[in-house]
Amino acid sequence: MAEFLYRVGRLAFRRRWYVALVWAAVLAAVGLGALKAPGAADEGFSMPGIESQKAFDLMDERFPGATADGATARVVFVAPKGEKVTAADHRKAVESAVADLADGSQVASAVDPFQAKAVSKDGTTAYATVTYKVASNDLTDASKSQLVKALDQARDTGLTVEAGGTAMDDGAGAGGSAEVIGIAIAAVVLLVTFGSLAAAGLPLLTAILGVGVSMATILTLAHPLGLSTTTGTLAMMLGLAVGIDYALFVVSRYREERAKGREPGEATALAVGTAGSAVVFAGLTVVIALAGLTVVGIPMLTKMGLAAAGAVVVGVLIALTLVPAFLGFWPNAVLRRKDRKRGRVEEEAKDNGGTRWARFVLRRPLPVLILGVVGLGALAVPMTSLQLGMPGDEAKSTSTTERRAYDALAEGFGPGFNGPLTVVVDAKGDTDAKGDADAKAAVSTISRKIGATEGVVSVSPARFNKAGDTAVFSVVPSTAPTSERTKDLVTTIRDARPALESGTGATFEVTGSTAMNIDIAAKVQSALVPYLIVVVGLAIVLLLVVFRSLLVPLKAALGFLLSVLASLGAVVLVFQEGHGASLLGVETTGPIMSLMPIFLVGIVFGLAMDYEVFLVSRMREAYVHGETPAQAVTSGFRHSARVVVAAALIMIAVFAGFIGESDSMIKMIGFGLASAVLLDAFVVRMAIVPAVLALLGDKAWWLPAWLDRILPRVDVEGEALTRAADTPDPAPTPADQEAVRV
Repeated sequence: MAEFLYRVGRLAFRRRWYVALVWAAVLAAVGLGALKAPGAADEGFSMPGIESQKAFDLMDERFPGATADGATARVVFVAPKGEKVTAADHRKAVESAVADLADGSQVASAVDPFQAKAVSKDGTTAYATVTYKVASNDLTDASKSQLVKALDQARDTGLTVEAGGTAMDDGAGAGGSAEVIGIAIAAVVLLVTFGSLAAAGLPLLTAILGVGVSMATILTLAHPLGLSTTTGTLAMMLGLAVGIDYALFVVSRYREERAKGREPGEATALAVGTAGSAVVFAGLTVVIALAGLTVVGIPMLTKMGLAAAGAVVVGVLIALTLVPAFLGFWPNAVLRRKDRKRGRVEEEAKDNGGTRWARFVLRRPLPVLILGVVGLGALAVPMTSLQLGMPGDEAKSTSTTERRAYDALAEGFGPGFNGPLTVVVDAKGDTDAKGDADAKAAVSTISRKIGATEGVVSVSPARFNKAGDTAVFSVVPSTAPTSERTKDLVTTIRDARPALESGTGATFEVTGSTAMNIDIAAKVQSALVPYLIVVVGLAIVLLLVVFRSLLVPLKAALGFLLSVLASLGAVVLVFQEGHGASLLGVETTGPIMSLMPIFLVGIVFGLAMDYEVFLVSRMREAYVHGETPAQAVTSGFRHSARVVVAAALIMIAVFAGFIGESDSMIKMIGFGLASAVLLDAFVVRMAIVPAVLALLGDKAWWLPAWLDRILPRVDVEGEALTRAADTPDPAPTPADQEAVRV
């Protein structure tokens, strides 16, 4: 591996113009493809294998033309204090607004609240439901403008008018200011780390180019592969973070080799052969973690994971080819200013912050280990009360119309009104055998029994399809959509199904956004353990090959579990229990997003293994070259600690930038990822890892003889390269001499 990458680095250095032109051509090709590619169709969110999804599929089949995922807007009208919305002037204003809402090419229907009896008992609140023919992502600007205009005109009459629903989604996601903030902080960290504008700018430039290639490729393939508009969010986030980190490690190793007196071409080749090997294996661990998301069984998550894995692969390829090519263009520009002025590069000091910290841990390994484990364990305790769900409009800021509409409906109609359950009754077998009358009787019986269930406020009249064999009705709970009592109610209704089905001959399923969120949370929880086994198992095998040690990979995996549990505990503390929530702009606490544990495990595992590979591979390199275990730990920290800290700070900056977004779920993802990287890099990798290695001594690098024989040898440490490089350097080539003059 190391020798092959050495040749790749030397070739990229010598043929830098060709390499740069190839990447420019790739970027131009995929960019042109992205411009000409048709837009991605919004396939909606699907979750095969759960009851809610089966019910949605049945509705699509039995109610053709009435798509279950069409956009909706629920417009709420609230009369001024002391007045009623049923008053003549207010009623006229509401009816006029409904007529305006119905006037649109994409509108399927707009229901008058007075005809639909959608008025609260006290007469102060009414709502109109607007249904669209297309999904929210397919709504035109004209349709959205018409909705906003109708709301504004209704407000001018003195009514309080708010709106919620999928039609109000502006499509905004992670992006824009978040990336700018992350890049700005990353630039400062790189500048402080390297002391050179060129050395700081090169990782940023190559990372941005890599993200450009990845995002353009995703847009090009969006239509043929059915990728949604959200697929690229994770790819952009991770592509930027790992792209900077991987280039950072190669440039850092290049400067280290130059300090040993190597010519630019040789230093570049050695940097790619050694640090590049660590980049390849670190990238593989990230790819394994992301590709492993297929285990969960959520199509959207699978596509996001594979797209992000592709972005990581692009980042690895750029670090191995374009970074050495750029080093060929500007071999001295990435050095420190004082080294450029002096005309030679000083070798890194034997004693720096990394070595001093390593010696501190080596003197007190047991206290450091106990403090780190206990601290992370204490932070992980709140995770035991983790409640999963999908926060909706109730989690948005009170400055948004969606949140105000949610609050108005809850006040006027009860907390459960914002999350009604949808019951789909399949009476086809009953219809075929006995006729429509028996089918209607069966639906009536099921509706009456469910309506009598404790915790149910009301049941709407059943709506039949044209064939008369399928009916749909809504069930309004007495509690909020995210309440545990609502979850218990769904379970109670489903548990009563066998008795109802045997008595009526009809079957039914419970769906709706509330039931869907409950089912998603259950499926994610059941998939988490298999996912952990697959991902951690494959990564342990990979690290066995890298480190040729039995205990180091196990220690790496256990450390990761500690950090991810602690970060989940921190998320629960803030977003579920509300401690410090106001500091992050979180106005409403509630359940944790169902996909959050999967996101944390998948992404953070890959990044945690990055730091493990970069830090411990230098220790392994020193140990292989004859140093004692303690000396190897110190050497690893001397060469890698500063760069690992910089890489972690860059990751934290990129992820923390998303905390400033208004969307609560993006806030949660940004906070969770940033806290996980912080804990894993600074507590696990920088404290627990050296403490464990100090306590294990030579045993840390032990490998059974039979396992040593069957594992492939990949020479990640570049031992063969180091031996060759220690021989006198050959005469500089013309390309090297030209590069030095540059």
